[in-house]
Amino acid sequence: MKQTLKSLLLAAAFMIAGSAHAAINVLACEPEWEALANELGGDKVKVSSATNALQDPHRIEARPSLIARTRNANLLVCTGLELEVGWLPVLVQQSGNSKIAAGQPGNFEAGAFVPRLDVPGKVDRSEGDVHAAGNPHIQQNPHNIALVGVALSRRLAELDPANAAYYQARQKDFAARWDAAMLKWEKQAAPLKGVAVVEHHKNMEYLMGWLGLRQVGTLEPKPGVEPSAAHLSELLAQLQRAPARMVIRAAYQDGRASQWLSEHAKIPAVVLPFSVGGDDKSKDLFGLFDSTVQRLVDANK
Repeated sequence: MKQTLKSLLLAAAFMIAGSAHAAINVLACEPEWEALANELGGDKVKVSSATNALQDPHRIEARPSLIARTRNANLLVCTGLELEVGWLPVLVQQSGNSKIAAGQPGNFEAGAFVPRLDVPGKVDRSEGDVHAAGNPHIQQNPHNIALVGVALSRRLAELDPANAAYYQARQKDFAARWDAAMLKWEKQAAPLKGVAVVEHHKNMEYLMGWLGLRQVGTLEPKPGVEPSAAHLSELLAQLQRAPARMVIRAAYQDGRASQWLSEHAKIPAVVLPFSVGGDDKSKDLFGLFDSTVQRLVDANK
């Protein structure tokens, strides 16, 4: 009896100790937010991403394994701005996890904390895949990452007040390193200001706004509409009159249209990682922008 009681007390002690150091279980919708949560949360968080950099974040299948991860999450970190509207509501509903439902502390939308681009005056679906809340691809500007970092650190502290000072210290350290990196990237990218580019889909606006690139065309005739031969021919004719310096696309996008334009217009086709994991160098947020800026600068030479 004494041995049984001793075993129960020991087991209880381990459970208490484990709960005191339990990580916040974070499910990120995209790899950039997984990386940011790890920067801010350190060993107090356990983070995974619902998507990877080689997947289109607009279109994800709610597989049973992903539903299980959603069911166990304490915090859902997503872009919002309708980026995940085609799959996230179903995923949350199927998980039965009320802690991460919209409007709850466990539901964090990064897009709520940054200045938005391309907010339409009215939504007309005949214009393609237009987001009513604005362009959702906010991670392409590192200044947005900094703003989201402040807000996400506060949310972590709200959910785990015992470690609030830890999250605050992590955020300050990240912000200092991030500010220094942004100065480096902006100096490196200075020659890109005013450079004309063609993009595959309207998902590089925040990047172009940050670096001063000038978009002169898109491979898609309308957002979300696949490039057509007729549209590409028109675009080529336009570039023969007013050339662009390069054609850019995200790593997850089909490269055939950009390669065609590259060959016919005789301009470089540049594949950008777009998110953490998009190429071998983009292992974290710093590597993401190191690679992105370097690829653009190299193509401009």
